[in-house]
Amino acid sequence: MPQYYIGVDVGTGSARAALVSTDGSTVQTTVEPIQILNPQPSFYEQSSDDIWRAVVVVVNAVVKKSGVAPSEVKGLGFDATCSLVALDADYQPVSCTPTEKCHNIVMWMDHRAEKEAARINTTQHSVLRYVGGTMSLEMQPPKLLWLKEQLPEQWKKMSHLFDLPDFLTWRATGSFTRSLCSLVCKWGYEAKGADEHGWNDDFLQRIGLEELIENKYSRIGSKALTPGEACGSGLSSQAAKELGLLPNTAVGTSLIDAHAGAVACLACVPADLPCPLPPVTSRLALICGTSTCHMVVSKDPVSVPGVWGPYYSAIVPGLWCNEGGQSATGKLIDFIVESHAAYASAKENAKQKKVHLYQYLNTVLEDKAAGQSIPVCQLTSDLHVYPDFHGNRSPLADPSMKGMVSGLTLSSTEENLALLYLATVQALTYGTRHILDEMNRNGHKIEILYLCGGLRKNSLFVQTHADALGVPVILPDAQETVLLGAAILGARASGNFSDIQSAMLAMGGGGKVVLPQTSHRQYHEKKHAVYMKMLSDQRAYASIMRD
Repeated sequence: MPQYYIGVDVGTGSARAALVSTDGSTVQTTVEPIQILNPQPSFYEQSSDDIWRAVVVVVNAVVKKSGVAPSEVKGLGFDATCSLVALDADYQPVSCTPTEKCHNIVMWMDHRAEKEAARINTTQHSVLRYVGGTMSLEMQPPKLLWLKEQLPEQWKKMSHLFDLPDFLTWRATGSFTRSLCSLVCKWGYEAKGADEHGWNDDFLQRIGLEELIENKYSRIGSKALTPGEACGSGLSSQAAKELGLLPNTAVGTSLIDAHAGAVACLACVPADLPCPLPPVTSRLALICGTSTCHMVVSKDPVSVPGVWGPYYSAIVPGLWCNEGGQSATGKLIDFIVESHAAYASAKENAKQKKVHLYQYLNTVLEDKAAGQSIPVCQLTSDLHVYPDFHGNRSPLADPSMKGMVSGLTLSSTEENLALLYLATVQALTYGTRHILDEMNRNGHKIEILYLCGGLRKNSLFVQTHADALGVPVILPDAQETVLLGAAILGARASGNFSDIQSAMLAMGGGGKVVLPQTSHRQYHEKKHAVYMKMLSDQRAYASIMRD
């Protein structure tokens, strides 16, 4: 009898599911939108009821559309954004905002807790060495501290606090176990090795969250499992009925969405790579969507200032992980394009030509470059973007950083829009180079790049990364890499694989290789130098205004 696994990914704006076979082939996918609420600047919220509704829709849909019998589904895996979920003692939502009653999720991209993060960082506690030396306002302790101090009545009601991936496994199984991935990456949970991990009471007391220690950490979880370990006894009867699956179907311990993408990427072996594939510790996975995460694993812990980690067993059990990131990538490109005066015209022309808007803009750039007899990349010699419009996650770890543009004119044509779009793609690539340079300077040796997520479909984005970074870029054959990573978790939990590494190798598949065009490297070196100068200038401007 054939066997299948379901991967569920809850991203920033949608829930998605994929039905995957034992060899990693995707049989069926579907998507359902979820709500994002932005009640005031820097506040981004969601509803756990809305998210579970969407999960029910997509899981039922992939099973029904595929024609696969529920008995053939042997495992289920979840990944999600690292957002904070609050429930009361009766497991009902508790509002995380002073103005609404049903928004019980503080999203990963919510920046309300900037002051609280700064206060935590002034402690210089030893826990911070596992988050690159600086705790981000995107992590959970600053958000928890904000809730405690700004919404004290709601805080008293918050009996259960989950990272969103752990909420999903709890909702599916009733198990209160947490993922080591979620806890070490976003909660200040210490993991120094296989038998050395747990909450640091001194840290929680020092930052003002001492009540989380009470009742053996009942609010935040006392037992952590590695990715793919079976959660409880599998699907509860209630969840099985809702999802259209059988009770006790295995459910794997969850991952943060970017980490699920890394699980699928790092085992991908392309057939046409012109050189030997480097060891897994020399491969960097770029998971590109609304934001971008830069994931690398190592046998021993590597500390990189401003880069999260080292995290133990956050992706692959037994290996350490570092995670760089850009807070706005796809979101920044969309913002730059959609706020331009020529956006409506370009969108309509793309529609008439039946191509994606960015494919249309790529063609505009190609035509202009051909007219000037120069490569596309050189069209921006006098137009430069600094991309930290939503702060800098890595390697500066500075949420106060802002975006910059140099070289604006009075033009508002489609051609001008295309040039600004190109300069933005380049700037994001130089931001990735900044992260890679710091990783390599501190002990990593990155030789190849895997790229997944929505931006892998943009040929300009992919080629720019290969050219500017000077390394081969691998595009996994699996179009829905994050979903494949989630399905691998379910495969591991099913017992059909002895460990997650075995599941990764069996289901990872192949990929396409994009090689760097070395003739463009000198130009990108100059543009990167401008990028670094813009960074320095922005800090100089801030210093002048402070003085």
